[in-house]
Amino acid sequence: MSLPPYKIKSVEPINLISKEQRIKKIEAALLNVFGLEADDIYIDLLTDSGTGAMSQKQWAGIMEGDETYAGSRSFKRMKKAIRDILGFEYVLPCHQGRGAEQVLDKLLIKKAQIVPGNAHFDTTKAHIENRGGIAIDCTISKGFEPKIEHPFKGNLDLEKLEKVLKDNKNNIAYILITITCNTIGGQPVSLENIKKVSKIAKKYKKLLFFDGARFAENAYFIKKREKGCQNKTIKEIVKKMMDCADGMLMSAKKDAITNIGGFIALRDKELYKKLVPLDILMEGFPTYGGMSGRDMEALAIGIYEGIDAKFLHYYIENQVGYLGKELSKQGIPIIKPVGGHAVFIDVKRFLPHIPQSQFPGQALCCEIYIEGGIRAVEIGTLLAGRNLETGENIFPKLEMVRLCIPRRVYGKDHLDYVNKIITQVWKRRKTIKGLKFLYEAPILRHFQSTFKRIS
Repeated sequence: MSLPPYKIKSVEPINLISKEQRIKKIEAALLNVFGLEADDIYIDLLTDSGTGAMSQKQWAGIMEGDETYAGSRSFKRMKKAIRDILGFEYVLPCHQGRGAEQVLDKLLIKKAQIVPGNAHFDTTKAHIENRGGIAIDCTISKGFEPKIEHPFKGNLDLEKLEKVLKDNKNNIAYILITITCNTIGGQPVSLENIKKVSKIAKKYKKLLFFDGARFAENAYFIKKREKGCQNKTIKEIVKKMMDCADGMLMSAKKDAITNIGGFIALRDKELYKKLVPLDILMEGFPTYGGMSGRDMEALAIGIYEGIDAKFLHYYIENQVGYLGKELSKQGIPIIKPVGGHAVFIDVKRFLPHIPQSQFPGQALCCEIYIEGGIRAVEIGTLLAGRNLETGENIFPKLEMVRLCIPRRVYGKDHLDYVNKIITQVWKRRKTIKGLKFLYEAPILRHFQSTFKRIS
């Protein structure tokens, strides 16, 4: 038996409204779960971004937050923590991961330049395309086979990556490795693969960055699954990962367990100096960058707590992993192996009668909410958007619904309830109908689009 490495010190009440009320709420939101309000939700598995429970040390740190506009002590402590764990000398704070992407891409991406990587997440891809760039997916083919138990589905296909670099050697902005890879089910990247990608980047003289929102989870999987890493600490593995890259973009709302915040961490002073004016323009002075002093204190503490091996084991194995196993026992098709921060339902097998053009993942999210007040999120055709050249829907190989587990928030009883509700939806799955747009938002359409059911 593995017990939680923490105890509860503060509680927040939650309320399950009636099924009749839930039907009215989702209809009023025009079948988009992003339109639901907090009081409408019983268990919120929409995201792990900023939804974790902060520790007593983080809350104590908030009281020490130094809100000095320039030269904040809190920034100094945050920078020291990032340097200690990640090894990067230069740090630019940003309000969250999207702020970091906006600042970096403004400098590095010119029109029609390519950013190769492993299954870029939607906001990352949107920022690349906003600058006129092109995101090219170089994920290994096994990453898109939901039933295969490959230990590192987030790995980059080295031959494909090198071909992209060779064919476009004068038109590459940078290389991006997302750890863990959210778009294909929270799948990790091996240390061996990271090292080989780094070697290729150096060969072609291209910058290599991590999208490191879940870097600690990735390190945990390396420790658990990769030969020669079992006896290394999470911190040692993180350092080996980071030694391979020129820098890292981070939404600290995940593995640093903060409500807001992020940063760009860099090795090169000259690149840092070029980015500082953009950070000032878009985020704020480089000793706060869109963050309050108290949020920087929480980040400085949380980034240590996020690499704690006991916490990672409990979170990944006894919460996320536990839910995945329980759903599998009911015959519910999920992406395997289970990822680090979420269980991903394989919608193509759950709702085979609904074509991707009718947004089956979004339809399933609505039914899960109606059945039990649980909010999940679609990671599929709706999120993938449209082809910029043809205007046609992009139909991804994986059509998924993500059940994202916030850190240090829900207990086993909550997860058992989630299992029960999704099992009930599974039993009536043939009655679920597809959706079509009432309104299609022009950018990142899953956030604001609205729908009607197809009769």
